[in-house]
Amino acid sequence: MNMTTQNLLVELFVEELPPKALKKLGEAFASTLAASLQSQGLANADAVVTPFATPRRLAAHITAVATQAADKAVSQKLMPVSVGLDAAGNATPALLKKLQALGADITNPASAVAGLKRAMDGKAEALFYDSLVKGATITEGLQKAVTEALAKLPIPKVMSYQLAQNCDMPGWSSVSFVRPAHKLIALQADKTLAIEVLGLKSGRETLGHRFEAAVSPVVIKDADSYAATLLKDGAVIASFAERRAEIERQLKVAATKAGAADGTTYSPIDDDALLDEVTALVERPNVLTCAFEKEFLDVPQECLILTMKANQKYFPLLDAAGKLSNKFLVVSNISPADASAVIGGNERVVRPRLADAKFFFDQDRKKTLESRVAGLDKVVYHNKLGSQGERILRVRAIAKAIGQQLGGETLAAQADQAANLAKSDLVTDMVGEFPELQGIMGRYYALNDGLSTAVADAIEDHYKPRFAGDTLPRNDVGVVVALADKLETLVGMFGIGNLPTGDKDPFALRRHALGVVRMLVESQLSLHFYELTRLAFASFPQGLLQDRATELDEFLIERLKGYLKDGGYSGAEVDAAIYAQKLGAWSTLPKRLAAVRAFAALPEAAALAAANKRISNILKKAEDVDAHVSAVLLKEPAEIALFAAMKEVIPKAKAEFEAGDYTASLQTLAALRAPVDAFFDGVMVNAEEMDLRLNRQGLLKSLHEAMNRVADLSKLAT
Repeated sequence: MNMTTQNLLVELFVEELPPKALKKLGEAFASTLAASLQSQGLANADAVVTPFATPRRLAAHITAVATQAADKAVSQKLMPVSVGLDAAGNATPALLKKLQALGADITNPASAVAGLKRAMDGKAEALFYDSLVKGATITEGLQKAVTEALAKLPIPKVMSYQLAQNCDMPGWSSVSFVRPAHKLIALQADKTLAIEVLGLKSGRETLGHRFEAAVSPVVIKDADSYAATLLKDGAVIASFAERRAEIERQLKVAATKAGAADGTTYSPIDDDALLDEVTALVERPNVLTCAFEKEFLDVPQECLILTMKANQKYFPLLDAAGKLSNKFLVVSNISPADASAVIGGNERVVRPRLADAKFFFDQDRKKTLESRVAGLDKVVYHNKLGSQGERILRVRAIAKAIGQQLGGETLAAQADQAANLAKSDLVTDMVGEFPELQGIMGRYYALNDGLSTAVADAIEDHYKPRFAGDTLPRNDVGVVVALADKLETLVGMFGIGNLPTGDKDPFALRRHALGVVRMLVESQLSLHFYELTRLAFASFPQGLLQDRATELDEFLIERLKGYLKDGGYSGAEVDAAIYAQKLGAWSTLPKRLAAVRAFAALPEAAALAAANKRISNILKKAEDVDAHVSAVLLKEPAEIALFAAMKEVIPKAKAEFEAGDYTASLQTLAALRAPVDAFFDGVMVNAEEMDLRLNRQGLLKSLHEAMNRVADLSKLAT
């Protein structure tokens, strides 16, 4: 059998693929193709897979692919012995029929039976047939692999198209794929493999760059020369990763040149998604520098940057301080000797876009944000929860109450003003055109109206944190309004039953909840989360919502646990810190977690955690234990010793706790390990005499409260 291995190349040449999906399509095509060949025994697990993806092709190069897979020994269960053989041990008709179907020789039934294996299958003995399955040839295997790879592509939208009439396929045939496909290459080394997909038969021809290919068609000699031939004859950089790196390199060079001409330092805007999209739009990139009139720089730079990126796929140039310049970079797909026409064309195209942005900005500033608030009554927020206007009233009520708690009348008044105006920019022309600018434009318009920086910043920041790793609002007013806004959303959606399920979270409630968690922990707020959820529920009209406060509390605690675990803490450490006695504000959690970790490293930790768990269980079974100890009722030496140790250790640990030194407080408690162990060895807690029992339970209750101030140590018990 021939087990030769050679490198393989497959390319599907198509019409322009959707740019936002191209990177994924290229990776999926190559990885599914390789996985299918590996599962068929035609490629090893360590085969090197190189994906290629350009606007007009998906391709993959795979190393060391066998020309034929090895034969495989297969053992197949046929049927129970009682069904396959009669009383005399001869084959039944059912067994002979099964063997015939498998291609076994049954001319001599006795020898056919003799060749079968017997083995226990569950409680009954069964007959097994061993055979050798011939390994697939590369042509058969590749046909299957390519068909599978195309079927499994993560295609955003399939289109149907007609195949042209040809002699092999009379009449019109309809095919479904992401884009019409025109050519197929399948090469193992320099040999063409005959496969067929999407009505195309494989060959070794493809097409290069639409305008700049040196020859057409481009003929690929062998699998290994694919990328080099496409570059030389087709003017195409086939690798997505190489094209992306080349664009990045050219952008940096062009930015440095433009900066040198202006006597400053420029850098292209850092945007991975834009870079991926542009890589998916060009086959051989050529970065050109363009400019627009400086007067447009009077418009907020976020508007200009967004219109250039979203509409034109341009890279704006920023100076060292992050300020927008009037120069921008274009990634062209053509490289003419004189690029002035291409540059002029791009400058002409961007001008009306920037003029629109300037017009919206000028028009919007003619009306104050305050005068737009009434317009929010006409904007539907949710059919069960009313308009944005009604929502604003609820957010204001929550923000005022939180502001009052955190900073008295002044903060309450500022938070109320910011909450009232926070959504007004939704009814401006600029945000109508660019919804991504909500909040950002509100800040500009608030400053234009002469409002304080604190209120203006809060209007922009109340959407923060918008994604994982985003910054928090930059001032107290922003934190208060952001909390109020997110709590109102969470309570409203929970109250009408719109809870996240599985992967589905259409109202981004997990993100809102994580935002609440981060602000409560990182902004060091002295707020109790369960009071906040009740406060938010109270801001809604009675009867509008179902009472799901407890469910929302649990949802927030789950997000809190996830957030702390992402910070590198274990589940046990997180549970210990969260379930501390009278935890209060979440802002203390980072310090508590550090203390728990330091405590867990002590030699006394395991014994004390186990004792704590034991105490918890004893107290759970006892009813209403009072944390009071009468020294007169202490009889046993071990309980007298424990009480004495507690009198010495607990006041010190309590003082350290109250001073905020949680780590020292837990380490001080470690001194109780020996007396606690001795107590459990020598004292019967649930004594017959009621007064002794209650006194011992009181002793344990006092100890439990002292030990669990910083964290619930029982959670550390294994």
